Amino acid sequence: MCRNIKTLFNFDPPATTDEVNASALQFVRKLSGMNKPSKANEEAFILAVERVAAAAQEMLNSLETNAPAKNREHEAAKARERSALRFRIT
Repeated sequence: MCRNIKTLFNFDPPATTDEVNASALQFVRKLSGMNKPSKANEEAFILAVERVAAAAQEMLNSLETNAPAKNREHEAAKARERSALRFRIT
């Protein structure tokens, strides 16, 4: 589940709201152990996702770095290379 949570800081262009929300959803799913909550837990689950997303966005907005912003396409290519090595895909 958490393998889907990607680094969102220091990219050009910056992380979108959708990316932050998707990351928050994955985090709450991992913490709760539920992929989809029951009706009884749905309100608490949605509230948790909203709060985690807000905290994550606040953190991303306040972080600072002197490092140059990373290129999304380049980072994705490196991830594909690592995956190919891991799974011996040629």
